[in-house]
Amino acid sequence: MSSSTAAPGQSPIAEAAPLSLCARAPHVPADRLVAEMVPPPRFDSVRFDTYIPDPNQPSQTEAVRVLSGFAAGLGGAHASGAGKRRWFQKKAAAPTGPRGVYLDGGYGVGKTHLLASLWHATPAAPEQKAFGTFVELTNLVGALGFQQTVRTLSGHRLLCIDEFELDDPGDTVLVSSLLARLVEEGVALAATSNTLPGKLGEGRFASADFLREIQGLSTHFRSLRIDGEDYRHRGLPEAPAPYSDEQVTKAAYATEGASLDDFPLLLDHLARVHPSRYGALTDGLDAVCLTDVTPVPDQSTALRLVVLADRLYDREVPVLASGVPFDQLFSEEMLNGGYRKKYFRAISRLTALARDAKGLVRA
Repeated sequence: MSSSTAAPGQSPIAEAAPLSLCARAPHVPADRLVAEMVPPPRFDSVRFDTYIPDPNQPSQTEAVRVLSGFAAGLGGAHASGAGKRRWFQKKAAAPTGPRGVYLDGGYGVGKTHLLASLWHATPAAPEQKAFGTFVELTNLVGALGFQQTVRTLSGHRLLCIDEFELDDPGDTVLVSSLLARLVEEGVALAATSNTLPGKLGEGRFASADFLREIQGLSTHFRSLRIDGEDYRHRGLPEAPAPYSDEQVTKAAYATEGASLDDFPLLLDHLARVHPSRYGALTDGLDAVCLTDVTPVPDQSTALRLVVLADRLYDREVPVLASGVPFDQLFSEEMLNGGYRKKYFRAISRLTALARDAKGLVRA
């Protein structure tokens, strides 16, 4: 393919055709799934001292103090003595008292920043601590199986779970059972969660819901309340107006490392790729270009799109699109249903990535 001559002030059209997400079917080895359980790239550099507490919210300063002490207490030997017991020795008794912290607060108070800071501050090698969302953890169990997941994570010093889902009873029981086994092995836990749907003050404090849902594990968690501005006062940012198919296609060809896909075809493709592989699906991408964005047709498709949106947001991949704006992706019924918090999160994140993509379009 010969290169095209660019108009004055424009970059030349890339010689190679854009990549395609629909052409990718990544195989992800189990060891990579576990190795990638680290804070996402946008939280690579966060630390406790980069968290700026609101002076009007003393609970934020207290959270930093408590979590710093919790991290320091995770140094030394594994709580269960894993790796040091000989075959004839009895298994060490499970630790007593809280071996976990639950960060309880609304959107925008910095829970993920603090959770990632805890991971970074814990004095253990990266392979001895894990960080992932609730969805990533359930996907790991789906990929490895329950027993293999227990064996894989049991030697860890710390497991951090962001956005523990309280809206899916089956997955909640599955993960609670997993955590119970890991606690027996001496793994320390830290979590944030989403509020159960239909609760008064939804999106603010979920401690009672969280502790009830994890049932027998509640004694292992210390709830750490973090006050701050309620996300409802900020609202969702308005999604940028979509571009034309021609603009999106032209930008995809002009941007090195960009992908170009028809949105309905991409939704079909996601159904054939396990969600645990969505991160690998985006490997090496510098931008995602989508044509003919339309409202998602059903809830299963919508939930897969939420996972892809999370992986793109974690990796800060801009998204350029034609069709309907991202705030029209989900029906009113979906936005008023039990998974509405996930859908609002996806809208917010895709909107942010769409704003990041503005520079890809040239006049």
